[in-house]
Amino acid sequence: MDVTLLKSELTYKYVRSSGSGGQHINKVSSKAELYFDLENSSVFNDEEKQKLFEFFNNRLTKDGVLILACDESRSQFRNKALVTQRFIELIEEGLKEEKIRIPTRIPRGVKKKRLKNKRIHADKKANRKPPTLE
Repeated sequence: MDVTLLKSELTYKYVRSSGSGGQHINKVSSKAELYFDLENSSVFNDEEKQKLFEFFNNRLTKDGVLILACDESRSQFRNKALVTQRFIELIEEGLKEEKIRIPTRIPRGVKKKRLKNKRIHADKKANRKPPTLE
């Protein structure tokens, strides 16, 4: 994955942050919104795109655009850096290959111990019952 090519496909939009904050927040657009068009991206092949579509299934718009926002800092530049870093981490996580789990055998000693404890427990319950008269 070429990060510089990926960053060139990103578009940013700056809007005013929500919430209280006085005069500064009412006149400065410090919230950074990142837009990434996954459907028309040239960075990923079809297999990688399919994997990312499955990973981002709830986050994508109907047009296949991923939108991330950050308004943690008062600095527009810092918010842009944070949202870009978060985007790259999400892409790496979405492309990560899952390891195939190899099932292991249960050791014989563990099976014997389980059956022994089961037998002890069953005997304990059986001793609580009143004896049958024949």
